[in-house]
Amino acid sequence: MAVGNALMPRRGEEVVDAHGGALLPGLHDHHLHLTALAAAETSVACGPPGVPDAATLGTALRNRAAALPPGAWVRGVGYHESVAGLLDRHRLDAMTGERPVRVQHRSGALWTVNSAAAAMLGLDSDSIDAPPGIERDRAGRSTGRLWRLDGWLRGRLDAVGAVDPEPDLARVGRRLAAYGITGVTDATPDMTPGTLRLLLSAVRDGRLAQRLLLLGVDSLPPGLPTDRVRLGPRKLLPPDHAPWPYDDLLTRIRTARVTGPVVPRPVAVHCVTLEGLVVTVTALREAGVVPGDRIEHAAVAPPALAAQMAALGLRVVTQPGFVAERGDAYRRDADPGDLPYLYPYASLLDAGVRTVSSSDAPFGSPDPWAVLRSARDRQAPDGAPLGPNESVSVSTALAGMLSSPLRPGDAPRSVARGEPADLCLLHAPRAVALEEPSADLVRMTVCEGRIVHA
Repeated sequence: MAVGNALMPRRGEEVVDAHGGALLPGLHDHHLHLTALAAAETSVACGPPGVPDAATLGTALRNRAAALPPGAWVRGVGYHESVAGLLDRHRLDAMTGERPVRVQHRSGALWTVNSAAAAMLGLDSDSIDAPPGIERDRAGRSTGRLWRLDGWLRGRLDAVGAVDPEPDLARVGRRLAAYGITGVTDATPDMTPGTLRLLLSAVRDGRLAQRLLLLGVDSLPPGLPTDRVRLGPRKLLPPDHAPWPYDDLLTRIRTARVTGPVVPRPVAVHCVTLEGLVVTVTALREAGVVPGDRIEHAAVAPPALAAQMAALGLRVVTQPGFVAERGDAYRRDADPGDLPYLYPYASLLDAGVRTVSSSDAPFGSPDPWAVLRSARDRQAPDGAPLGPNESVSVSTALAGMLSSPLRPGDAPRSVARGEPADLCLLHAPRAVALEEPSADLVRMTVCEGRIVHA
């Protein structure tokens, strides 16, 4: 309503003495997955550093099974093959017995179920409409691996009456507010109607105070507050293990252009391999780029491709936090030729690509202040540098978090008259926060003029 150095409080207004702390616009996470983040809160952690080996994994899964009521599924997240190799139903059977179990790889691309779960899902039955992501052995029996089948799996779980706790979105909303986050872009692809209803219900009743930008739906029901929930670019997620043929990708881009309330609608294309990025950039050039087209991750992007993305006006939403969380595994497992171009940031900005950071929670930590540190430090968990030339200042990364959800990488939002009252008050001046960013600095978060964290 007003900004100035000599404002007088109106009757009944609350006055907060900030003691010199910086007042920022609320932070925005440009790529995460809300219901998956909520579900992760009640799931078994299955990856390093807490779970280093198969014995520890088996103990963790069995302990959770013992604590659940009869019929409830065990849900594990964050698995990495450094723990016990590539899981299949038989390896899980040896760890878990008859309790139905599903474990998600930390990439989010793969679920693995044990034989009890496979039987309940009907994976070996000819009567179900089985999508190609169900991996099978030479005898035609399912291995228990389900590739990029989140939506299908959720539908089957509902159909067979699987007992899963409802995601606690109120807890997620409080956690995000404690970080100073007042808005999020949910990048879940092809969101199911049930998930959409859950999110919209949480917005309506206040469990989620944050504004939502949704990438995985084509329309919203009437009656929603349009300043709270909006549609963004259409998310396209080519499977990493079996990418769509070029013509299929091109068709999907063109189809996405005519979905949603704004035509032509931009797209947000998942790209974590060099090959995937080459194909996507080529397809976008042929289809014709529209304002707002963006690349999610751009996990491997050498300078030649950065120049092409800049020429096309594409934006990039990257995840520097993965360097801090997984950098040692990347150095061990990634193609050596890819390492210099892994999760680039500075080189994209230098090429003219509007680039911002995000968490990709729950596949990365949802703490934006940890993401800021990683964007600056570029250090793996063991302290070794990874792509130090891709380091950007905390100020630069923070500006990306403060940019418009629909125009990531444009000028940061400001605390100004007429702007939404989405605010993040810190305990310290801005210079201190830029020197040593930490979630502990967040004193108060305000969404739409209402204090949601203090």
